Amino acid sequence: MHGYTAAGENYRVIPLDPDDAFEAISNGRRRQVLLSLDTSDSPISVGDLAVEIAAVENGIEPSAVTSEQRSRVYIALTQMHLDTLHEISAVKYDSRSKQVAPTDATAGLAEVIRRTESSCYSPESERGGEVDA
Repeated sequence: MHGYTAAGENYRVIPLDPDDAFEAISNGRRRQVLLSLDTSDSPISVGDLAVEIAAVENGIEPSAVTSEQRSRVYIALTQMHLDTLHEISAVKYDSRSKQVAPTDATAGLAEVIRRTESSCYSPESERGGEVDA
């Protein structure tokens, strides 16, 4: 995929409408799907994604994820998030085989997520957790 350079940094071109790109990254579970697919060489099963996301959300190792934690994420992925990502071409989702694969947009979206996460911080943490009233 081609890219461009701005302010000395290289960026991937994302073949999506900007509103669709923002929709894709507007939810934490969708962001995690994109990040997971970007680091995988092959399609990932929804079950494996559910375990990985549940582990991240609960701050535990994937082997410690309970069936309830996995099920909660699995249901949300299959009933909402994967369809959304598929409809805007951010991922390829086969609802019959329950497999998810990257598209031409996946790597660019994952790059935006990583850059944003590394550029952000919690303002409260700089002030020692104090919040102005």
